[in-house]
Amino acid sequence: MKHLTLPNNIETISQLNAFVDTLCEEWSIDMDLAMSLNLAIEEAVVNVMDYAYPEGTVGYVDIEADIDDTYITFVLSDSGMPFDPTQKEEVDTTLPAEQRKIGGLGIHLVRRIMDSVSYEYKDNKNILTLRKKISK
Repeated sequence: MKHLTLPNNIETISQLNAFVDTLCEEWSIDMDLAMSLNLAIEEAVVNVMDYAYPEGTVGYVDIEADIDDTYITFVLSDSGMPFDPTQKEEVDTTLPAEQRKIGGLGIHLVRRIMDSVSYEYKDNKNILTLRKKISK
């Protein structure tokens, strides 16, 4: 299992990208999948950085990554305000942009890229588990 902790500061997102890129290289993940994973993980982490903690509050997001014969798993946890993104309603992408509600596209993107997205609130922490099926 690999681990990275970042403060809720958007300027640290390049560290996240380097972390995911390094894992994908180490785990021999093809470039297309690596790019998709990077996009989904970045979107989920940026949501934590932007919304989990009250403005002006320093908080952290922990990212754990693991791989087995079937899945790559990322577990994101933070001690910010409880929020279950899996309860967010699906975005209707068939509507013209001006008719859509604001927000929710990041979660939509994560759901489209990952095979499994689950949430739990445990020990005062938001825990979001993202899994992607791989073929080795």
